[in-house]
Amino acid sequence: QAQAHLLALVRDGQTLAEAAAGERVDVVLDITPFYGESGGQVGDVGEIVGPDGRLTVTDTVRPVPGVTVHRAVVASGTLRVGDAVTAHVDVERRLDIARNHTATHLLHRALRQVLGEHAAQAGSLVTPERLRFDFSHLASLTPEELRRVAEIVNAQVRADRPVTTRLSDFEEATRSGAIALFGEKYADQVRVVSVEGYTAELCGGTHLERTGQIGLFLIESEGSVGAGLRRIEALTGRGAEAYVCAKLETLQAVGAALGARPGEELSRAQELVEQLREQRRLA
Repeated sequence: QAQAHLLALVRDGQTLAEAAAGERVDVVLDITPFYGESGGQVGDVGEIVGPDGRLTVTDTVRPVPGVTVHRAVVASGTLRVGDAVTAHVDVERRLDIARNHTATHLLHRALRQVLGEHAAQAGSLVTPERLRFDFSHLASLTPEELRRVAEIVNAQVRADRPVTTRLSDFEEATRSGAIALFGEKYADQVRVVSVEGYTAELCGGTHLERTGQIGLFLIESEGSVGAGLRRIEALTGRGAEAYVCAKLETLQAVGAALGARPGEELSRAQELVEQLREQRRLA
């Protein structure tokens, strides 16, 4: 959170002196803890509280470099230009995003280890629910390759490595081994996000303090998105936990429907399939 002053209220391209309950407005502050959508990471949500009113922030964007705009609705009271306000980011959602973003860096390095250095990032999306990672590779990954990638990432999670950030000159950062994305435009001063002893990338997004905070990393799917491009969708933390719980519930329901004991669901399903084939053959 941060203490700030409300610099501008905008609705439909027109500046306002104040906004009352129910109005949807774009808000600019002099200081903000909110992350504006950038680099594949979605924007923060939260609230801005003034002396006479409260705003619910539904999205945060960066329409031009150096300007952060909070898309908001006045939840109660009235907000005025010049108000001293307190800006609060939704912390749990921010942490979900950070888990997925730090895991994206681990995944990038793991893919290069398993497939080769050609498996470079070609795009990404980081949301609270999941991460999506596009990379260069000519063939679909085998089950063993996917298993190995997940094992490497989860080993780095269990290692609970520190995650640090620093500002650096672009040339110095790349000389030191930090990964820069091909085709991306960088300023002379860049932010380097490092997972101690494992990987470093140029990145402006939000991250964890340690890899152990990811909790669990699961690959949900892998497929093609174009010639020479593959996409992995993966889950971490609360999303991974919910995914595992849903899969276990489905497995238990299938087992009950098949009349199978725990651990025998597959063999029971195979047995029934063979019985059906035999019945069709004799029919």
